Amino acid sequence: MALTLYVDTARWRAHHKHVQEQFPGLVPVCKGNGYGFGHERLAEEATRLGSDVLAVGTTYEAARIKDWFGGDLLVLTPYRRGEEPVPLPDRVIRSVSSVDGVYGLVGARVVIEVMSSMKRHGISEQDLPQLHSAIENVRLEGFAIHLPLDRTDGSDAVEEVIGWMDRLRAARLPLHTMFVSHLKADDLARLQQQFPQTRFRARIGTRLWLGDHEATEYRGAVLDVTRVAKGDRFGYRQQKAASDGYLVVVAGGTSHGVGLEAPKALHGVMPRAKGVARAGLATVNRNLSPFVWGGKQRWFAEPPHMQVSILFVPADAPEPTVGEELVAHLRHTTTQFDRLVDR
Repeated sequence: MALTLYVDTARWRAHHKHVQEQFPGLVPVCKGNGYGFGHERLAEEATRLGSDVLAVGTTYEAARIKDWFGGDLLVLTPYRRGEEPVPLPDRVIRSVSSVDGVYGLVGARVVIEVMSSMKRHGISEQDLPQLHSAIENVRLEGFAIHLPLDRTDGSDAVEEVIGWMDRLRAARLPLHTMFVSHLKADDLARLQQQFPQTRFRARIGTRLWLGDHEATEYRGAVLDVTRVAKGDRFGYRQQKAASDGYLVVVAGGTSHGVGLEAPKALHGVMPRAKGVARAGLATVNRNLSPFVWGGKQRWFAEPPHMQVSILFVPADAPEPTVGEELVAHLRHTTTQFDRLVDR
């Protein structure tokens, strides 16, 4: 019995086509754990979409995915001198975010990242004069800009891209291709209209693979159910049951990513209040699990184990039976399933 990712395949693929229609020249992104689907599956889906380029996170990912995807592979992590060399085919394109990095990739295919308001990495405007000689010894595939998700200052993403286009043009650098991230479809259309000689290619991962929340669902199988009375001791730490109910052992533990949570940026009073409340409950060993039973998310009886979780279901709720499956609200990018079922 397993933690299973169920995929409504027809609906999922229909969403892919919709996104592709909105973003001509789309470059799918497959990085990390493959957005919960795995590298091999997303490489297959990118091929199905007819993509000529697939973006990956690292050279190590490129080395794995090269056997599953026949087109070009764009490595998003910028090249740094002294990095461990990884054998890669010529169809791999490296991102570069410094003039020194360009000089270190003689003969390679490169995309040069510019510094956006993200301030993560990228060349600066002051670097542009040095690029003329640097790019003579590489095969320049284009420039790229990675934009923030939120713009709390009210600034315009399109204007930020236009600003860089103007700087690159003033520096007399090639502007045949610009790779962009985190733009809306109408933003991309505005840019394409203003710069008809440049091909804008949107690198998209989350919106493409995870944009239709109803197309996928995680479920964990019930492995055991044990009735307990108030005060009964249980588990590794021999805690006492707070009331009568059931201990439900369900597939899905820390090795699957259950119980792991990435930090969240909280905006507004209510989300912050809920965050404080959750933290307070955690100090008394009350942690809400991602598993749903009887229409409610159920509490962990104790911290999840490596491959299973033990939940506490109160006596006034329906008694689960072995073999049933509980819906689990899990984050795709931190979850590893046992099996994937297309339906």
